[in-house]
Amino acid sequence: MDMSDTRTIAAPREVVWAALNDPEVLKASIPGCEEIEKHSDTEMAAKVTLKIGPVKASFKGQVTLSDIDPPKGYTISGEGTGGAAGHAKGSAAVRLEEEGENTILHYDVKAQVGGKIAQLGGRLIDSTAKKLAGQFFDNFSSIVAPPPEGEETEEAADGNKKGWFGKMFGKKGEKAEKDVAEDGSQP
Repeated sequence: MDMSDTRTIAAPREVVWAALNDPEVLKASIPGCEEIEKHSDTEMAAKVTLKIGPVKASFKGQVTLSDIDPPKGYTISGEGTGGAAGHAKGSAAVRLEEEGENTILHYDVKAQVGGKIAQLGGRLIDSTAKKLAGQFFDNFSSIVAPPPEGEETEEAADGNKKGWFGKMFGKKGEKAEKDVAEDGSQP
């Protein structure tokens, strides 16, 4: 299976590059991702549970980054096994291009699947892969891209604008603020 696409992300290239190399951002962006463990700057392990047609499987695999050219792009390669459901391996060439305040992300994917998943048929696999890629980029963009100008977030309205890192990890104070508002005392 081969797939190519281009996505516009409303964030500077350096921010997109940093997010593409952040395991927590990737974990939050990848549909069905349960864990990502970074072993080095170029190697990670991941566990992802996916449903492809009638087959649901947990895949464990290794991911390797190569052809690294910060902040312009890299090649990401991986291989995973899903037990009786089958296996998958592939790579994606990712290239980031500046366009004003935005970043154009280009990707070219080459993948192979085997086992029960391969028996589902090319059309179902291709449509599922496109759907998962779309979900990844929707999730990734919502984490990385700031809100459009003129749209204020709650954090910005409170004078506490956090950016993508804060969006992921800045929820701890909300419960404490709610507790104070409800009974008037400090937590």
